[in-house]
Amino acid sequence: MQAQRYADAGVDVRRGYKAVELMKKHVASTMIDGVRSNLGGFSGLFELNLEDTPHPVLVCGTDGVGTKLKIAFALNRHDSVGIDCVAMCVNDVICCGAKPRLFLDYIALGLLAPLKVEQIVKGVSKGCLQSGCALIGGETAEMPGFYQRGEYDLAGFCVAVAEKERIFDPSTIKSGDCLLALPSSGVHSNGFSLIRQVFDLDRDPSLLFHWYEELGCTLGEELLTPTRIYVSQVLELAEKISIKGASHITGGGFYENIPRMLPSGLGAAINAESIKKKPIFSLIQNTGLIPDEDMYATFNMGVGMVLVINREDAERALSLIPDSWVLGEVTDTAKVVIA
Repeated sequence: MQAQRYADAGVDVRRGYKAVELMKKHVASTMIDGVRSNLGGFSGLFELNLEDTPHPVLVCGTDGVGTKLKIAFALNRHDSVGIDCVAMCVNDVICCGAKPRLFLDYIALGLLAPLKVEQIVKGVSKGCLQSGCALIGGETAEMPGFYQRGEYDLAGFCVAVAEKERIFDPSTIKSGDCLLALPSSGVHSNGFSLIRQVFDLDRDPSLLFHWYEELGCTLGEELLTPTRIYVSQVLELAEKISIKGASHITGGGFYENIPRMLPSGLGAAINAESIKKKPIFSLIQNTGLIPDEDMYATFNMGVGMVLVINREDAERALSLIPDSWVLGEVTDTAKVVIA
């Protein structure tokens, strides 16, 4: 029976039922061995097969998409931000060598629009497929008066499993080790508050539809490019060579994230000329007259993930990940220098 008074207050549970029906096919596409529950229950169940993991360690991560969502609102395009949500979580847990297994999402909206929710979950499912984990549950909350109609927030939670003996060990990092860069797909999901200010998008979102020759697309299309997921590349590389540490370059850019994987007393020397900087970063910098240091402290600048490996393994790593490159090296000076 429909709760009419609840519907009059702005929450119509029938919209929630419709959204669940629409998203079922996308969630089903992510099912992997071990899933023991169906969509619609009060929890997600997963049976771990640990035959190849004698000393399992659970690794968890949670994150959201941030104000990149405002770009999705302005363009009324919602099928890719779910990939960002998954990427921000799985790219974090992969930094210790863990394999993502489970994912749950949380979507809060001012008005639950079933077709919009389906598109969001479609993106989440794509991200789960790319990272090899199952979308085993989530929550969709209709919150009128808290979020404006047409707006929503999106967050996720990931559970991964690592073999204790194979977790990346930053204590083995030493001066002279190689920093290997894996390219980003673009801005990813950080720095959008600054981007919106630089282009004055909150006042005039029409610029999102402007075509830029250097981008080969509109500004909006470029900014909505989904975050690259590094799970398969990092795990496959870890099978071939020793990865000592990994850093997901997110908010805080190079100066904050690279030191997080380094032992106390060590730093990094970055060869700025080696960075395969995408045109979007030059456009942001030139439009906003942003100093280099602020750019490297805010954006990934074309580097989505940095791995620390032995220098003698560099050539093999480059052959295994052809679009990677040597970014620099670890130093015995406890700071990040970009020159």
